[in-house]
Amino acid sequence: MVPFAGWTLPLHYGQGHLQSHLHTRRHCSLFDVSHMLQTLVYGRDRIRFMESLVVGDIAELKPGQGTLTLLTNEKGGITDDLIVTNTSEDHLYVVSNAACADKDLAILRDRAAQLQAKGSDVHLEVSDNALLALQGSPSMARVLQAGLSDDLAKLSFMNSISTTVFGVPGCRVTRCGYTGEDGVEISVPAARAVELAEQLLGVPDVWLAGLAARDSLRLEAGLCLYGNDIDETVTPAEAGLMWTLGKRRRAAMDFPGAAVIMAQVKEKPRRRPVAMALTGAGQAPFTSLYPHIPGTVTSGCPSPCLGKNIAMGYVEAAHSRAGTELTVEVRKKQHPAVITKMPFVPTQYYTAK
Repeated sequence: MVPFAGWTLPLHYGQGHLQSHLHTRRHCSLFDVSHMLQTLVYGRDRIRFMESLVVGDIAELKPGQGTLTLLTNEKGGITDDLIVTNTSEDHLYVVSNAACADKDLAILRDRAAQLQAKGSDVHLEVSDNALLALQGSPSMARVLQAGLSDDLAKLSFMNSISTTVFGVPGCRVTRCGYTGEDGVEISVPAARAVELAEQLLGVPDVWLAGLAARDSLRLEAGLCLYGNDIDETVTPAEAGLMWTLGKRRRAAMDFPGAAVIMAQVKEKPRRRPVAMALTGAGQAPFTSLYPHIPGTVTSGCPSPCLGKNIAMGYVEAAHSRAGTELTVEVRKKQHPAVITKMPFVPTQYYTAK
């Protein structure tokens, strides 16, 4: 158990990090991610409220559809990355990073108060639900379908339904996750979270997994970790996350930091995010030397699936092409690395036919 964002969380369980990681890729694992902040946004002006804070096109989301989006500040920096879902129950469902929970909630409440003072209809509710993530292809769908009356085959990646799961009513099932695998996150009433977890763990294919596997799985999938790969010093343009900005939002330039971000798009960012693989020995964490290419390593670890050390980071745009050779520092020793394509391991996100 380790401290994380004010919580005590499991780093790994009895099987160990390596086996847990591989089991998630080959079967499926259950992650307790109840430390994430879950917020419900109500009122007829809820979409206008959310779009005043994030870069995404929330108005275009269909009922039950969600999107990854970014909270930005007036300098264009990324305050947090979060998922916003337009539910079929007349509210927005927002999931934010635990490490950013206090500042995110302060920003949300402050903006809500500003709009309420001007007569807008918007109000917030912080959910006390637990959040369980069942991740892994192809076992996840088979395991979860056994406890659903809804047809999981109709639920595409980044879509959400309110349903009963293994006899527990009032659950929100969202087809998403942080592993690159087909998976779901289940928001479940806290009083019945243990009951649901035990039901899922009663299936031999399902193992418990902790923070260590969560981190190595997301890195293999090329997914950013807030505080490492993105933060308030990095803009969406620099982070390679301009795909989160809808065409309408780019044209309107009505989100925090829009002038800075769109100017960077026009001028081209001077640094770019890259994936790196070590071609020699060495253990993460490591920091970049780049004696001939300036840059930084932001995340790194040994890849259980690839059997080599991988990392994400930033380099000058002129040196960001795949195949560029680098030198990195691992425990004060230099090792060769090469820029490669992302993701390191192909993703298995599900799209309904």
